[in-house]
Amino acid sequence: MTESKTPALRRRFLKSAAVGAAGAGAMAAPMIANAQTVSFRFQSTWPAKDIFHEYATDFAKKVNDMAGGRLKIEVLPAGAVVPPFQLLDAVNKGTLDGGHGVVAYHYGKNNALALWGSGPAFGMDPNMVLAWHYYGGGKAMLDEIYKSLNIDVVSFLYGPMPTQPLGWFKKPVSKVADLKGLKFRTVGLAVDVFKELGTAVNPLPGGEIVPALDRGLIDAAEFNNASSDRVLGFADVAKNCMLQSFHQSGEQFEILFNKAKYDALPAELKAIIDYAVQAASADMSWKAIQRNSQDYIELKNAKVNFYKTPDAILRAQLAAWDKVTAAKAAENPQFKKILDSQKAFAQRAGAWQNDYMVDFKMAWNHYFRAPAKKG
Repeated sequence: MTESKTPALRRRFLKSAAVGAAGAGAMAAPMIANAQTVSFRFQSTWPAKDIFHEYATDFAKKVNDMAGGRLKIEVLPAGAVVPPFQLLDAVNKGTLDGGHGVVAYHYGKNNALALWGSGPAFGMDPNMVLAWHYYGGGKAMLDEIYKSLNIDVVSFLYGPMPTQPLGWFKKPVSKVADLKGLKFRTVGLAVDVFKELGTAVNPLPGGEIVPALDRGLIDAAEFNNASSDRVLGFADVAKNCMLQSFHQSGEQFEILFNKAKYDALPAELKAIIDYAVQAASADMSWKAIQRNSQDYIELKNAKVNFYKTPDAILRAQLAAWDKVTAAKAAENPQFKKILDSQKAFAQRAGAWQNDYMVDFKMAWNHYFRAPAKKG
């Protein structure tokens, strides 16, 4: 008797459970569909026309697309809410939910922050600096500095920048003595390096450089790359650009979030941000190659004269960097800790890269450089 009732009881139970599950799904579906969008207001430190601002909006679009309406980041250009150099404070205070810039712009708060971007990085290229940051202990040290400054932000570094030119000059420079007395624009620890080389430095934000050159407030300036330099109008006020430099040869971008706003996000949206940073880093690298190479041609068409920075100046930069960093390390324990960490990572990673990587310039010359005419 008991055995004959068991199948019937089981069928009734399964039917009831299925109805209950369907009812729960019906109630859950509207909750997902009606979930409110979290909106974050960001500001970049770049003019709206600069490719750097475009990189900021590229990152935001990746987040917005992957979040499917649950998170929306709106990116405003430099100065829309606060001046460029006040971005970190604005994000910390919640005036902005986040921002896009570079760590070197916070140099005035702790000079160790300039080590993410300024200087030769012991021979590391920008991608290797990012490797040190994420896998060699750099991120923990950056977080430690922000904590010591009572700055509650979440920082993501990404986007390895190509080597930056020495800068734009009214007259080309051929020796270290040509730099002495020039009124020059740069930022971060490059300020100290160029001071060692004899220049008078004015650390202007990007949008103010060309107007200052035009009015004669500065004699020469560096910014970053062919695309930015072209759209900012450097070729309108100077016709000589010196390529290659160690003053900022390993820089990257920083994406900031107000920590309280970031911590309030569910885990899946935090994961989307993390992976969007990684995707945007690769995408930015590819886009930079495409756009910088095109704009390099356009600048040449605009009658800009490009020169390789003489090795004597490059060696003088390295010597100046050593002097500057020795002084900073002696007065700032955090600076020394970061410098030592970078050096140890660079010694190992640089040995591997320098031994393994082929000289791509040899292959390029083989295909594109006309052979020298025999006398």
